[in-house]
Amino acid sequence: MLRAAAAGASRHWRLAAAATPGRPSAGLTRSLSAAATTDPTASLRKEVQTAPTAGGTGIGDGSSAALADGKHFTVTLFPGDGIGPEISAAVQTIFAAANVPVSWETHEISVANVKPGDPLVSREALDSVLRNGFGLKGPMATPVGKGHKSLNLTLRKELALYANVRPCVSFPGVKTPYENVDLVTVRENTEGEYSGLEHVVVPGVVESLKVITRTASQRVAEYAFKYAADNNRSRVTAVHKASVMKQSDGLFIEVCREVSELFPNVEYEEMLIDTCASALVMDPSRLDVMVMPNLYGDIISDLCAGLIGGLGLTPSGNMGAACMLAEAVHGTAPDIAGMNKANPTALLMSSLMMLRHMKLAAKADDIERAVHAVLKEGKYRTGDLGGSASTTEYTEAIIDKMSTGK
Repeated sequence: MLRAAAAGASRHWRLAAAATPGRPSAGLTRSLSAAATTDPTASLRKEVQTAPTAGGTGIGDGSSAALADGKHFTVTLFPGDGIGPEISAAVQTIFAAANVPVSWETHEISVANVKPGDPLVSREALDSVLRNGFGLKGPMATPVGKGHKSLNLTLRKELALYANVRPCVSFPGVKTPYENVDLVTVRENTEGEYSGLEHVVVPGVVESLKVITRTASQRVAEYAFKYAADNNRSRVTAVHKASVMKQSDGLFIEVCREVSELFPNVEYEEMLIDTCASALVMDPSRLDVMVMPNLYGDIISDLCAGLIGGLGLTPSGNMGAACMLAEAVHGTAPDIAGMNKANPTALLMSSLMMLRHMKLAAKADDIERAVHAVLKEGKYRTGDLGGSASTTEYTEAIIDKMSTGK
């Protein structure tokens, strides 16, 4: 077995808020101010109450202040496609059993219901997330090739969700070639190769543009360093390929260096994307928090998920200035849709990131302990984890562990 950082194995999955992480230099501040004028959600955000924060950082501090104050949260729910409705229902059932002070505002969005060229997500659905400040999204399908843009990309851009955060922490009882993995990827979510700027130059030649801006790079770099500082993480690694893309990735690491100077207590390093992939496979404990442009983050975060058992276990949260959107990042699994075989763990763990952001850490901890207990016991596991339990049986097992406290 390869052994990763054991000391960090007990860390909770926490999500830092996007509220001004650190105090940027005057030049960086000017670039942020300029960006605000082009933010498509800026006008609406003025009317939206900022998500609850702990000490101005938005990181759950383990308190149950929201419960003590009698607070109640409304969450916009996108059940998604395929197995999405089943795993969404499982999360709702567990929340109800745990008496989580959350109600749901459900919006159905699917490419199956949209004609090519029409808006993928209604204004009503987008406004719901911005108004509530929190969203939970099941897996969504996008046909490969022509016809539709990605629903996920649409949501990220329309809601200005600039940072995708994926903690990858080993689960007790889930055997993989690696033990005690404890990694966090912070991915720039709005530009890079996923800017959607493609065109045919001449027949047989297609050009796709990679966009890297100082503003977007600064936002995600500041987020990564603030996350590391607030969660007692020792190092931030900027992942890039500036050896080849000297201007685009060169700008990204230039900004990361500037931001690193604002956080002298967090170690900073840079690593080529290919070197990073190799290092993760050889010894995951070599890395801690990683920040990177969009495409690299898409690939590396999935690699990290593989270290702990796959995307069916991995939580994910998208952060913006006005809201957060927790999500399952695995596929829609149409082959088992409607068969009560789906594993809801990834969506459930993503929802716990959301609870901690709401300062409902005690509730999140209770549910997380129950999930760990069920997986460690091994009696109720879905097929993707080597078991034969149904979605219902797995869900009921978690609720039983919550009620018994064992």
